Amino acid sequence: MDTSHLHYFRTIARIQHMTKAAEELQIAQPALSKIIARLEEDLGVPLFDRQGRNIRLNTFGKTFLRKVEIALNALEDGRKEIEELSGLYSGSVHLAVTSVELLSRPLADFLSQYPNTDFRITQVSMMELEPLLLSGEVDICLTALPTQNAGVCSSHVLEEEVYLAVSPNHRFSDRQSISLAEAATEAFIGYNEGQFYQPLNDIFFGEAGIHPKYICRVNEPSAIASLVRAGVGVALVGECGRSSDSLLTLLKIHDHSMKRNYKFIWLESRYLSVAARKFLEFVTEFFCRTN
Repeated sequence: MDTSHLHYFRTIARIQHMTKAAEELQIAQPALSKIIARLEEDLGVPLFDRQGRNIRLNTFGKTFLRKVEIALNALEDGRKEIEELSGLYSGSVHLAVTSVELLSRPLADFLSQYPNTDFRITQVSMMELEPLLLSGEVDICLTALPTQNAGVCSSHVLEEEVYLAVSPNHRFSDRQSISLAEAATEAFIGYNEGQFYQPLNDIFFGEAGIHPKYICRVNEPSAIASLVRAGVGVALVGECGRSSDSLLTLLKIHDHSMKRNYKFIWLESRYLSVAARKFLEFVTEFFCRTN
């Protein structure tokens, strides 16, 4: 069974349209149809249900696709490992994060020491990190959410205190700390659903039994800081807010333990490049030294 045919099958299964798949694969449609027909003949079962030009994976196809994904991923991991062992591979890391702010300093130091590393960063919401990892699209994720899958490995990176941010003119601005219960009636500024730290903030409020009133929701941490500074409302922010925006007053929340526990996660079943493993170690040591 030709591995290129397995790649063709996977592409068709994803697109579920023979003509469009042929265009993406840059192969003539009749030739692609013959390859799939030959694959079905070898297996002795149809893999697709035909509906005109559209095709859909049937039960046989879905079962076969799961095994094809495993096989192709294993072959790709093997290729990477062999290339590294032979000294032909300078190293690559594909990292997914919600915000690059936390990693900007250690990443700069890492790339100054290992400038040949092919480093890619994908930014998504915190809710999207683990699904992105499970799909095999990235090597490592930095998350503060609990992991839900047994096949996901994790390594602690950093613990960050969460504060209540208020404007310099707010009635609480002369305080050093506050209870979350006391702040519950304030107008809050939050992130849009699923964005940045909102899933984690939802967990904090849920554990405290508080239902905050959101006067405004935004997509960016900088927008939160700007609106709080202008006195529009209050917000939960991480300790990074103390240094990144000195015009915000940060109050310690003393009636609930509110911390973001950041960790790297990766798939136990997937091969991590030497560069990726070195990056994990480098960042962990960086925060051990600086905190």
